[in-house]
Amino acid sequence: MNIPIFVPHEGCGHDCAFCNQRTITGEAVAPTISEARNIIENYISGGSGAGDTIAFFGGSFTGIDMDMQRAYLALAHEYLQRGAVGGIRLSTRPDYIDEERLGLLKEYGVTNIELGAQSMDDGVLRAVNRGHSADDVRRASALILDHSFTLGLQMMTGLPTDTPEKAAATAREFVRLGATETRIYPTLVMEHTELATLLKSGEYVPQSVEEAAELGAELYGIFRRAGVKVLRIGLSDSEGLKQGCLAGPYHPAMGELVRSRYVRNQLEPLVENGKLNVLAPKRYISRIVGNKRCNINYFREKGIEMTVLPGENVTVNEKEGIDCD
Repeated sequence: MNIPIFVPHEGCGHDCAFCNQRTITGEAVAPTISEARNIIENYISGGSGAGDTIAFFGGSFTGIDMDMQRAYLALAHEYLQRGAVGGIRLSTRPDYIDEERLGLLKEYGVTNIELGAQSMDDGVLRAVNRGHSADDVRRASALILDHSFTLGLQMMTGLPTDTPEKAAATAREFVRLGATETRIYPTLVMEHTELATLLKSGEYVPQSVEEAAELGAELYGIFRRAGVKVLRIGLSDSEGLKQGCLAGPYHPAMGELVRSRYVRNQLEPLVENGKLNVLAPKRYISRIVGNKRCNINYFREKGIEMTVLPGENVTVNEKEGIDCD
């Protein structure tokens, strides 16, 4: 579990076309050190354990004023030294990574660094005013790994000028760069952003839920086959997100929808004589049936009889199993 401390838009000198962190996170300002301590204490008293991670999200942490960085890091390090948590995680921009910043993070025991890469296509990065290049991601990723941090790379799908082919190329490059963690965020149009203006003028058309799920399943497969852990698919559902989202593939369970589609795409070629007989351990049955029985319903509409029963191993029509995780 992450113990999240949101520092909305702190440290970031850019206004990307898609960004409204205050609405997305539901937080208007970054917490004081005292407030951050209370957040950690509440999680710990609620049952968080030594394997959990203090995580600074919602801003570009390494762009925050250096004294404030030290104060946040010193607080997190205190709990790390006590053995109350198992790691410290943060997210930042690739152009805010250098030797000096990494030295500070190493000093305070940071374990995981996630870069908001968004895309490895320079045209897409320019279209959303990202303010960094794909080469910045490559350089920062190499530095992070050289300093023995765990590297996470975050991507977005459905950005202006993006295509499924560009998104797949981004995922494959994340693998080549050595990321062992990733997050996939289908683009939502938030109020008070440049994307909202482009939406209203008709210059930007967001993905549908169906398009986001199908592409997400393809990307999920790329990462799964490479052993890259997918930490999240889609933004965390919140009241602020619901109210501030103007358009785009919003779904309260996008991760489950994508994983269900990933399983369905593996099942479809295994249909025999209009039937799918699936045996699987109980922990996988809900994934195979699909979010709100979407896989069962999909095959039924195609005239395919699908039966899912508990078994020791995953088999489909008595053939070798599929990846259900």
